[in-house]
Amino acid sequence: MHHELSLITTIAAALGFGLLFGMLAVRLRLPALVGYLAAGVFIGPATPGFVADVALASQLAEIGVMLLMFGVGLHFSLRDLLDVKGIALPGALLQIGVATAMGIGLSHFWGWSLGAGLVFGLALSVASTVVLLRALEARGVLDSMNGRIAVGWLVVEDLVMVLVLVMLPALAGPLGGKGDAGAELWPALGKTLLQVGAFVAFMLIVGRKIFPWFLWRVAKTNSRELFTLAVIAAAVGIAYGSSHLFGVSFALGAFFAGMVLRESELSHRAAEESLPLRDAFSVLFFVSVGMLFDPMVLVDYPLQVLAVVGIVLFGKSLAAFVLVLALRYPLNTAITVSASLAQIGEFSFILAALGMSLELLPALGQNLILAGAIISIAVNPLLFKAAAPLEKWLRSNSELARRLERSTDPLAELPMETAHEKLSGQVVLVGFGRVGRRIADELSARGVHYVVAEQNREIVEQLRARGVPAVVGNAAEPVVLIQAHIARAAMLVIATPDTFHVRKMVEIAKALNPAVQCVVRSHNDQEAELLREDTGGKVFVGEEELAGSITRHVFDTLRARAAHPATH
Repeated sequence: MHHELSLITTIAAALGFGLLFGMLAVRLRLPALVGYLAAGVFIGPATPGFVADVALASQLAEIGVMLLMFGVGLHFSLRDLLDVKGIALPGALLQIGVATAMGIGLSHFWGWSLGAGLVFGLALSVASTVVLLRALEARGVLDSMNGRIAVGWLVVEDLVMVLVLVMLPALAGPLGGKGDAGAELWPALGKTLLQVGAFVAFMLIVGRKIFPWFLWRVAKTNSRELFTLAVIAAAVGIAYGSSHLFGVSFALGAFFAGMVLRESELSHRAAEESLPLRDAFSVLFFVSVGMLFDPMVLVDYPLQVLAVVGIVLFGKSLAAFVLVLALRYPLNTAITVSASLAQIGEFSFILAALGMSLELLPALGQNLILAGAIISIAVNPLLFKAAAPLEKWLRSNSELARRLERSTDPLAELPMETAHEKLSGQVVLVGFGRVGRRIADELSARGVHYVVAEQNREIVEQLRARGVPAVVGNAAEPVVLIQAHIARAAMLVIATPDTFHVRKMVEIAKALNPAVQCVVRSHNDQEAELLREDTGGKVFVGEEELAGSITRHVFDTLRARAAHPATH
């Protein structure tokens, strides 16, 4: 009977202990993910007491991988990535290269093969998107410029890892792993890329039309359970079909399932309805990963663990810090990206498991990766808390950091040829996202001059190409508002969703121009009230303004009907 119920026993133990250890982790102010990994260690074969079925747990983990990657694809926006491509694409690729080289060098020192070092280095190079999203959401900066850059950076990392998962089996033989060691590299690689290309073409040409259409048909039944079933069936079914028909990984299939469903107008509902099941199976995934970890590696190989943690927390983060500053982005952006990358997670686990199955990565390598993940995820919240004090210290004590941040940056100052009439009585518009663009369009339509302060260099370059005065940088720094000529401005309009620095922006603006009027964007009533008290300016709340706009439209329509009843 116990054997027959092993699936139920494994699920019950994983979810039950995941809940207990997750709650304990949260009480200790650690990410719940650390608790899930610890729960896996507790019910795994490396610790005494109850041992769950590792084989069944690994199959449940496969479903967790599918749903995790489906969620990544469902939230993947090509437009959001293109907005930050100038920093995310080169930065992520160079950082992956540096971190992978560190891993290969360390593994070579330990006497591992090139194939083992490659898998090991790649696993250390990629951060957890799940951990990052939760960290940014907890701090309310997910929609800020720095948040979008960090997410875009990790999306590039995820895409690279998807390609690695697809190509690694073809490379396993030549690298000395499981496979046909005598097979020619390029034919095997060409075959793999051909299969992937066929799958991608099928999904982009056929899948993006069929699956959103099918989702609409299901939605018209008005059955919530059928809609949820359709979303999950699409995620798992496409993942399985892609593996069976095209020979690509479950991860790639699930990722593209999310991407094509995002094309549907029901994508937000699909994400919402599938979230509970995705969360449940992600818990099973992390618990199953913990079951593979042997805690004795901390005792037997402490120096190796410290070396891995050093690469994850400091090596690749320092590389990212230098790269962001080299690309002439602000110091706070460099610190945010560095803190975001100072951990490893789900892709590292998936890559390590694949490396083990291909006999490329030794068991010690997987244990070191798991140890590095558990420690780095636990420490990551502390690094985010230290970001603001570190930024303040660097600005105060490091002339080099200040010089790297803004020196010889042509976008940090307005062009000399900017007309003087545009820099007196103008509106200083902070942020040029979706809200900022609409405000700018209205100002232009009414002939009102404005200067944009924006952290995205590509947006500033585009604005200048159109003849719009714009300066790059964080408006919480006096030099940025000075360059925007706040001293002669009539109004400061803060349209960025990052309300963390709003008070500082208003303080600087008032100090430089006591007569300036301030307008601030907010997200909720409580935050708006605090901002009104601190800034003394007009605060617009998203929900209030939406309700007001709808009400005005209703009243205008009713008045029009009353004035011309015969025409309605």
